[in-house]
Amino acid sequence: QVQLVESGGGSVQAGGSLRLSCAASEYTGRRYFGGWFRQAPGKEREGVAVIDTRVGSTYYADSVKGRFTISQDNAENTLYLQMNMLKPEDTAMYYCAAATRPTYTSYLFLVGAYDYWGQGTQVTVSS
Repeated sequence: QVQLVESGGGSVQAGGSLRLSCAASEYTGRRYFGGWFRQAPGKEREGVAVIDTRVGSTYYADSVKGRFTISQDNAENTLYLQMNMLKPEDTAMYYCAAATRPTYTSYLFLVGAYDYWGQGTQVTVSS
């Protein structure tokens, strides 16, 4: 069992920055991918950024490329999402997720590829 706890959300003006953190409880099994997803009211949950926890490869949704950076601290079992140049359309609840099974690259932004989820942290960007 893995418990994920997000933090770092808040309210910022457009153009501002936030850094989200996701702390994972001690997990002795194999982890394959860590991801950040977001869900705005009335919309489906969408993948934002994913990292292959074994080799550090990163993947981003087109909407956040060049603005968001996903990273990890394996020693601290923590996942990060640095968000710069925030836009009002980035407003959503942000969730971190962990995949403990291998998957195809094309599936990395699918909710079903992940086994564990955090409770979410709200990000609000005002214009």
